[in-house]
Amino acid sequence: MPLLFALVLFLFSFHVRTAFSAHCSITTPTKTFEKCMTLPTQQASIAWTFHAHNATLDLVFSGTFISPSGWVGWGINPSSAEMTGTRALIAFPDPNSGQLVLLPFILDPTVKLQKSPPLSRPLDIHLLSSSATLYGGKMATIHNGAAIQVYATLKLVPNKTKIHFVWNRGLYVQGYSPAIHPTTSNDLSSIATIDVLSGFSAAHRDDTRTLKIAHGILNAISWGVLLPIGAATARYLRHIQALGPTWFYVHAGIQLCAFIIGTVGFAIGIRLGELSPGVVYGLHRKLGFAAFSFGALQTLALLFRPKTTNKFRKYWKSYHHFVGYACVVLGVVNVFQGFEVMGESRSYAKLGYCLCLSTLIGVCIALEVNSWVVFCRKSKEEKLRREGLISCGSGKGSGIHG
Repeated sequence: MPLLFALVLFLFSFHVRTAFSAHCSITTPTKTFEKCMTLPTQQASIAWTFHAHNATLDLVFSGTFISPSGWVGWGINPSSAEMTGTRALIAFPDPNSGQLVLLPFILDPTVKLQKSPPLSRPLDIHLLSSSATLYGGKMATIHNGAAIQVYATLKLVPNKTKIHFVWNRGLYVQGYSPAIHPTTSNDLSSIATIDVLSGFSAAHRDDTRTLKIAHGILNAISWGVLLPIGAATARYLRHIQALGPTWFYVHAGIQLCAFIIGTVGFAIGIRLGELSPGVVYGLHRKLGFAAFSFGALQTLALLFRPKTTNKFRKYWKSYHHFVGYACVVLGVVNVFQGFEVMGESRSYAKLGYCLCLSTLIGVCIALEVNSWVVFCRKSKEEKLRREGLISCGSGKGSGIHG
């Protein structure tokens, strides 16, 4: 339990640290703006000045490349908070000269469906000016992690200060057409609705991120930690005669707590799916449903547990073992799959979980070795005892028969 508490504290502190570690700035090497905002993904930020008298917006987007031949872009969707329909400005190295270029794109449905590569064309919004610079000036080069700032001046619709802001980045460019961006949770969530007059963003994105964090922590604890602990409890404590039936109540209590917490995490996952139309994690979703179904079957099996004298007890026991271990394996595998879809595959949160799971596996190995040592010792003693009884009986045979 102290190890589990430490894991919860570590995961929570990591996500809080991540949420507050990024920062924005209203000052750039060429201009100073009135407001700025840290965007929720990709360590990106924006700064802007809104001129209410003529509905003009001066804006700079700050992002980073993830490949020397990649691209970074941002745009505005005039109608809805989604990628399709976005009017974007995308920067990437020129395939011929290697110099930084900035081109306009309209992301229509064919781009999302990957039916055809995006082609640069003039935007149908009032874009007054645009430019892009690398951090470090003209001598800077594009590399993995290179920072870029994309400037633009736009004319907004009068009395409409809320804009749907979309941003992303990719690994490479085909000619002058940006290739598809990565499809992790963070990359698919690079959308925000911002009021440029007040400086506030729509709350549902923050709520979604909070739900993702809660979903990840609850499921890592339940399916990834408590469930294996409960299985280990049944395997290694039931043979300790001094405990009596206590091992069963401990086992059942841990597994029941794991299933209840896991059910809450599962429900949050379903809600996240409803809040993210078009975002589908096929393998993670299937593993989640399978683990939850097996967990529900195990809970129901507890209600139909035959007595030890019942002839069906051995079949129930085999079923219970198979479903239980399958549920443990599915749960642990899906926790790692969850780290992948959340973009935390190389995070400290995953490291903390791996350390916790490794500790649990190490304890199980030690207990397994100890169980086999005890089993072999008892077998040897039983064998010697039988041999002793046989020799004793043969020695007293004549006396008994006489």
